[in-house]
Amino acid sequence: MWTPGILLLLLGALPASGELQQETEPRRLPPPGKLDFGYVPAGVYETLAHYEPGPIGILFHMLHTFLYVVQPNAFPQDLIAKLAKDKFGAIKTEYQKAIYYEIGFLICAAVGLLFAVLMPIVGLFFCMCRCCDNCGGEMHQRQRKNADCRRGLLGTLLFSTSLVITIGVLCAYAANQNLSSQVKNIRRLVNSNMRDLHTFVNDTPLQIDYLVFQYATAKKKVNYDLNNIGPLLGGRIHDQLDKEVHPALDRVLNMAGAMRETKEALENVSVSLEVLQEGTGKLNFNLSLVRTNINRTLNDPGCHDEESDATTAQLCHNIRQSISQLQISANFTRLPRVNPQLEKVNYVLKTDLSAIVQRGYASLNNTPHMVTDQTRSVVESVQNLVDGIGNNITSFSKAFPVQKCLSNFTIAINHAHARIEDYYPEIDKMDFYRWIGCISLCCMVVLVLAFNYLGLLCGTLGYDKHASPTTRGCISNTGGTMLMAGVGFSFIFSWVLMLVVTIFFLIGGNMEKLICEPYHTKELFKVIDTPYLVNPEWKNFIPGYIYNDSDLELTAESLYSTCKENKGIYSALRLDKVFNISTSLNTTVFTKDVVGQLNSVKIDLRGIILLEPEGKQNLQDFSEAGLSEINYADYLEEVNKGVTMVDLLSFARDLETQTDLMPRGPLQTALKGHIGTLRQIHSQQIIPMEQAMSALNQSMRFLERTTSDLPNKVSEVLDAVKAAQDLISYNATHLINQETGKYTATIVGYFHQYIEWVKTSLAMEVAPCKPFSNMLDTAEIITCSFLVDSMNAFWMGLGCSTLFLLPSIIFAVKLAKYYRRMETEDVYDDSSVSGTWHFTL
Repeated sequence: MWTPGILLLLLGALPASGELQQETEPRRLPPPGKLDFGYVPAGVYETLAHYEPGPIGILFHMLHTFLYVVQPNAFPQDLIAKLAKDKFGAIKTEYQKAIYYEIGFLICAAVGLLFAVLMPIVGLFFCMCRCCDNCGGEMHQRQRKNADCRRGLLGTLLFSTSLVITIGVLCAYAANQNLSSQVKNIRRLVNSNMRDLHTFVNDTPLQIDYLVFQYATAKKKVNYDLNNIGPLLGGRIHDQLDKEVHPALDRVLNMAGAMRETKEALENVSVSLEVLQEGTGKLNFNLSLVRTNINRTLNDPGCHDEESDATTAQLCHNIRQSISQLQISANFTRLPRVNPQLEKVNYVLKTDLSAIVQRGYASLNNTPHMVTDQTRSVVESVQNLVDGIGNNITSFSKAFPVQKCLSNFTIAINHAHARIEDYYPEIDKMDFYRWIGCISLCCMVVLVLAFNYLGLLCGTLGYDKHASPTTRGCISNTGGTMLMAGVGFSFIFSWVLMLVVTIFFLIGGNMEKLICEPYHTKELFKVIDTPYLVNPEWKNFIPGYIYNDSDLELTAESLYSTCKENKGIYSALRLDKVFNISTSLNTTVFTKDVVGQLNSVKIDLRGIILLEPEGKQNLQDFSEAGLSEINYADYLEEVNKGVTMVDLLSFARDLETQTDLMPRGPLQTALKGHIGTLRQIHSQQIIPMEQAMSALNQSMRFLERTTSDLPNKVSEVLDAVKAAQDLISYNATHLINQETGKYTATIVGYFHQYIEWVKTSLAMEVAPCKPFSNMLDTAEIITCSFLVDSMNAFWMGLGCSTLFLLPSIIFAVKLAKYYRRMETEDVYDDSSVSGTWHFTL
């Protein structure tokens, strides 16, 4: 009833009806990566298809162990499949295999039948024998010395046997009660399964709608990327171009910095040279004046008179010889000025090359905006196509009668549930009759047990060891009579009990070994999935029945296992045979027009100007500023010379040392004054000139490095800019096509992600078919765990009790002799030497 409805339902398990969601979030640049479609809303199935028997499970485990001992053979999969194919006609040729498999059951059944047949016969002969005063029927008891020991042993054995019978009947009673209590759970399990089916039906449309609505996630991402085609596609193009262009512009920018530094260096040279040239003249005059003054002082009579000290004369002589060193060393007056070069550099700097380079950077950085402007029409066309794809998906899903199928399936569920509800009173009535029957069987055993226990009680309490067999008390005699009554009822009921046990054993044992156990090991599914089992023309009967294609790999085991994992019924029933979602949701079909539109994108970057002609001319002018005409060697040669031929401070210290050796007087005082003058010249003229020389040295060396091969450097910069410009204007087509292809692949990838997610969700999450595997598991629980296990536990307990009725009969008959009042007895003659007994009435 439900198969056609489920098939049609899953045919519409693609996008169902409903309006696509509109963009409500604020515009933002979405991060790249995998789309998040969330989780398909899943209903909660309440059926827990698992049964825990509780304490009685120990009894079930013992039962399964016993059945394994009776039937240790493997499940006869091939034999059953062959018998089913031949409609049991092969039993004539395969009976030996069947007997071999059933040998354990047959032996046990034969023993049971033999017991059931022989017990009434034995009971009949036993009664007839006792009526003839045989088989213990003679009311005479032989006196023996070990009579008390025998009586105690027989009583113990009978009590132990009765305990075993009691345990057996209690197990049977517990199994009977367990089955009755579990029958009440059938309605709960069935109702739970029905509710799960309703959940399956009610949630499936919501899940289908969710698949459709999630197209909005892909659409939103596509629209974001289309609206941001400038930052995305243009940004990628910019990043690729920037790898080649940015270094070229950086070199131009570095050259602009070099221009400014060159100007500063030339200014430093001009200032330093002016300071040095002016200082050189003043220093030369002052040093000449100092020499003249020292010479005049040394003409003092104290230096050369006959009366003068020889040491003083020698010192004066030394000083006169050393003052010739007080002369300038470097002559900066011969160095030409750099004013012509400085004027040319200043003229070059009137053009702001850095600003021109920044405009080049800005022009390159404007690539995303250019892409946005040039692709505006294509973006609008693609967005229209995206909306059209959504409309196509919606209209495609509306072509299937989903709601009608769901309604029909719901009606079928309700009808089936109603019919099941109608059977509950009959089930309760049948279970009541079964319970009465099982209790009656237990009561037969209990009746025998009652006579055994009462007989033991009365016989034990009423026994008087001093009383003779003929004078035993009433209570003791009653105990023996009850034991014999128990024997009689044992003969009456035992064969009936054994017959019932044998029937239940054959039915329940074979159900356990042929249905329940292979269901758990899935060997039963292998039998069902045997090729050509149901129909000689069908390899697999499920796809043969549903799709008329028996070669399709769809078996009962795979269907059950897939549903057990709670996967979608689409994959469980292989509905791709009827409705191939991969073919219907082919990415190429949906994105062909989108790819065509995006591939038609034409991006022209010739509007990007990296370096304007003014900037190129500026570089050219800088290379022609005459910086290479400066004679750096002459400058560095003069700079490397000292300001004076001798260090004035050292000269002043030496002069002061010699002066201190002279006697005090006008000569020494005059020389001390000249020493102060030298030190003053050093601090006021030498130090500023040395600082100017240092600045001149640094500036000249910088200019030498900067202007070294300057025309070639400028030419290389211009060539690099030209190559970068040519790359943008003429050779960027391949790069643009490559990045456009990546961008297109990203856009198409969103559709691909959505479609793959739909396929995966449809196979794994939409319409999860766990309720159908739960139905099988529930049927197994009801059949095996409730019925078969309880029935088998019942016959095992009842059979154990019935078997132990045999030793109970023997022990009760023998023990009754010691409790019943005899009609005759043996009298012992005390005077007899030989110790003989005399028979008396």
